[in-house]
Amino acid sequence: MKKKLIVLLTASMVLGLTACGGKKPAEQPAEAPAEEAPAEAEAPAEEAPAEEEAPAEEEAPAAEVMSYADFLAAEVDDPVTVETYVQAKQGWWDGAVTMYTQNEEGAYFIYSMPISEEENEALVPGTKIRVSGYKTVFSGEVEIGDVQSYEIIEADPYIAEPTDVTAALGTDDLETYMNYFAAFKGLTVAPSTDPDGKEVAYLYSYDGSGSDGDDLYFNVTDGTNTYTFTVESYLTGAGTEVYEAVKALQVGQKIDMEGFLYWYEGPNPHITKVTVVE
Repeated sequence: MKKKLIVLLTASMVLGLTACGGKKPAEQPAEAPAEEAPAEAEAPAEEAPAEEEAPAEEEAPAAEVMSYADFLAAEVDDPVTVETYVQAKQGWWDGAVTMYTQNEEGAYFIYSMPISEEENEALVPGTKIRVSGYKTVFSGEVEIGDVQSYEIIEADPYIAEPTDVTAALGTDDLETYMNYFAAFKGLTVAPSTDPDGKEVAYLYSYDGSGSDGDDLYFNVTDGTNTYTFTVESYLTGAGTEVYEAVKALQVGQKIDMEGFLYWYEGPNPHITKVTVVE
């Protein structure tokens, strides 16, 4: 009996162990993968603003070329643009040149136009140019000053024939020929008075205070009025044909002349040719 009990207990233990050994442990729920922190959204790279193309500079429209009548009608200090032909030039100096010019309509005195010495050499008489500047007046002389630009225009050369203005001397009509290449005919050399009170045919400078190489001033008369003419040394200086011809004049000689009808407090022609006729 005792033995049977031991057997029974042994069997019970075996069964208990078997039961224990056959049970699976409860499965732990799979560990949820660690949540990755969402990647920081990178701010989109700021695109450099596209460089704005600078608007192309528009070329200023070319100034309208004026007729001679329009030039005369313009106000003093108005901008002006003309096309004209070089007739003669004063000497190039300090980067500028002063010119006597004319076209088929009228004449223009162009004062102190900026230009290189090399470019100036290309402006021979007869050359056509377009000039932009301002209409100015100096002591009665109407001119183009403060020149802004110039260009040579391809064209046949033009040299103006002298306009005979002898009959207009002493009249208001003479001013309409200002700056023209003009002729003065049959006038008589009248005396000038030098600083010593002596009567002479010409003076160095307007008051006789100059010397050889300076402007020459001489008087002529039409029998009624006396007029003072000039040999401008910047235009035709010592040694030129006209300069030496005036130095040889004698009071009472009758002469024909050509020159540019410059104005300074009245007519003050710049003479370029003198011919003794009597």
